[in-house]
Amino acid sequence: MSRRRYGGARDTWRLKKWYEVIAPPVFGNVVLGTTPADDPRKLIGRVMETTLYDITGDFSLVHVHLYFQVIDVDEENMRAITRFKGHELARDYMKSFIRRKSSKIQGIYNVTTKDGYGLRITGVVLTTYRCKTSQKKAIRKIMGEIITKRTAEMTLDELIKAMLFGQLANEIFEAAKKIYPIRKVEIYKSKLLTVPGPDGKPQPAVVVSPLMFEVR
Repeated sequence: MSRRRYGGARDTWRLKKWYEVIAPPVFGNVVLGTTPADDPRKLIGRVMETTLYDITGDFSLVHVHLYFQVIDVDEENMRAITRFKGHELARDYMKSFIRRKSSKIQGIYNVTTKDGYGLRITGVVLTTYRCKTSQKKAIRKIMGEIITKRTAEMTLDELIKAMLFGQLANEIFEAAKKIYPIRKVEIYKSKLLTVPGPDGKPQPAVVVSPLMFEVR
């Protein structure tokens, strides 16, 4: 029995083919890595995690973790095509900015881009000193207004760049420092919630393998 089981496992592995996982155009269609599959349909929905450092070669961005999800497969060229799923900053990186006698102000906002993509964005403002509740509210309000307004003016690709390379955080910093001394602003996390459907209406950004719909 063991031999048949192990032999079957080897046969299944032998049938697997390796596919290159390709980043979206906004990331230059770079190869994120390779992944095996005995049926290309099984690749649909898989999530690949990497860092912005791996894509850009800039070590200062090693703390930015990126998530991409396979949405299509180019069988002829053995490539898995992905879509940006979201990002998150490393927890150790964020903890390094926490100081006693200072305040951390966090806001979570559901927003929509100019081209119809819905995201949940988490922003964090760290003050130089501990501030009052009223000042926290004012800073959180400004952060929300800027994130919502700027997102509505940008395409998804433009927003991705603004989040990952500091443009959005810098805008919040410049506005928030007028209320209270600010030490750091980060777009801590993002998650793609909806995408434009065939009819132009938003639909959940859920990617499921076609095999899930087959009748067993």
